[in-house]
Amino acid sequence: MPQARRKTPFSGKAKKQQLQSKKQNRTLLLSSSPGSLGQDVVSVNYQPSRGGRGDKNRYALKFYRETDAELMMKKEDAMKALNPVPETALEVDPHEFFPEDLAFPKRPPWDFNMSPAQLDAQEHKYFTEFVSGLQASPRWRHMSYWELNLETWRQLWRVLEMCDVLLLIVDVRFAGMMFPPSLYQYVVQEQKKDMILVLNKVDLVPAEAVVAWKKYLTETYPGLKVVYFTSCPGYNLNGATSDKAGLQTRRRRGRQRMCAEGASKLLEACRDLVGAAVDLASWENKIREEASREFDYDDVAEVGETIVQQADTTFYKHERFKNGVLTVGCVGQPNVGKSSLMNAIMGRKVVSVSKTPGHTKHFQTIFLTPQVRLCDCPGLVFPSLAPRPVQILMGSYPIAQLREPYTTIRYLGERLDLPSLLRISHPDNEDTWSPRDICDGWAKKRGYLTAKAARLDTYRAANSILRMALDGKICLWLRPPGFAAERDAIQSSEELKYVRWVQALTSEPPAATSTSSESDGQTDTPTDAEDSDTDSEANIAMANKFAALGSDM
Repeated sequence: MPQARRKTPFSGKAKKQQLQSKKQNRTLLLSSSPGSLGQDVVSVNYQPSRGGRGDKNRYALKFYRETDAELMMKKEDAMKALNPVPETALEVDPHEFFPEDLAFPKRPPWDFNMSPAQLDAQEHKYFTEFVSGLQASPRWRHMSYWELNLETWRQLWRVLEMCDVLLLIVDVRFAGMMFPPSLYQYVVQEQKKDMILVLNKVDLVPAEAVVAWKKYLTETYPGLKVVYFTSCPGYNLNGATSDKAGLQTRRRRGRQRMCAEGASKLLEACRDLVGAAVDLASWENKIREEASREFDYDDVAEVGETIVQQADTTFYKHERFKNGVLTVGCVGQPNVGKSSLMNAIMGRKVVSVSKTPGHTKHFQTIFLTPQVRLCDCPGLVFPSLAPRPVQILMGSYPIAQLREPYTTIRYLGERLDLPSLLRISHPDNEDTWSPRDICDGWAKKRGYLTAKAARLDTYRAANSILRMALDGKICLWLRPPGFAAERDAIQSSEELKYVRWVQALTSEPPAATSTSSESDGQTDTPTDAEDSDTDSEANIAMANKFAALGSDM
């Protein structure tokens, strides 16, 4: 065995350069990597390599970072006073943030005669040209963070190819900024597939906002089915849902029950789209069997099929309802609750859940029943003109990676009364508030101090406030266009009663309507035998709870 090389001493300056080099490699600046997209591209969830097979960072989220000059201007702006905006300024038009000519990268044409190497080269070339075309656009500097990793977009392409029905999950608080019209046009109009939009986390916003978003989306996008969902129904929570100041305080129970209401609505939507082509009776039986069971989010996840060993250049020819199986693709931006939704549908933990964007790095398939297959896609940030503070509040960009959080604090403070919500006093006993004042007041209340000088830790306080907003404790929700004018009309909507019941704001359910027979134009009328059968009543009540939510506005 050859003798090992003798270690040679080196100076402290050389050691410092070595540490700087390692730090630079950890941040994964891509200026010198093959096929790089520029020097200002950085990976925000880089995983140190510790040996083993496969590249752990193949699916790392990659974004463009701000310049030092931009950061300096934003820090100076944090000292200026807040300018509260009127409620009408919270109304957003999705078309302003998703223009018609701003699409997402689609898979280039291919055929079975192409080799994997040819397909890989073609996709790399297409994606580079796609990014270069956006860089040449005059609005490039106004674009928000969006996914720059080809491997992650490949996961979306596979899911779109495999699925029969696409399930797009959005956070109802920012529904307009999470629904890319280009995806709807590609799936519904070009691919001729069905699409279901899930308004998730409906327990966080007022019921009239949920109804207004459904009305706007169904009227704007014909053929789109909209379903309400929450993985935190009242029976999965402990205690009050808000404090005296208005902060949301949702406490989960130790053992969770399956969200049978949301699963029933998804079943109804899929049954309307599939018809008799696929037998979904097993899915309905599963909901009834697991409605009373409990599961723990700390249990080990049952991971489905994954692709991690090599670049995914496979091609798939879609066959509708192949072998009598319905394939449902789950797509959405990071932190919209895709994994929690899948766990709630299954009635147990099947997908690992994390608040960190990019936690799900590759798609995985899970059989809900032998006839229903779920295909979970990694969270994707689509190209848009949405303001960066909104993407941070949506969870698309990790708060831990923020270099300057005060711009987002300003956006939040101009739309909510943060001093009252946080119950803080001005650190300088003044009347006007700035983003820095809010952070200093929160740091003083929470006791956040720097280690050496024991000054108020403003940066830590800002991160704490942003995490509270991301978790829903501080709840900012955007409205659809014309919400203020139509709010009174929505108050008298029959559907509003169902949403409030879902949010556990009313103790008694509204009058139930028919479910499975509704599509046939029939109405269920209980008989004397059914009245005496408590199990049948429980099943019917469970299915009928969301019955009216599936109807179009």
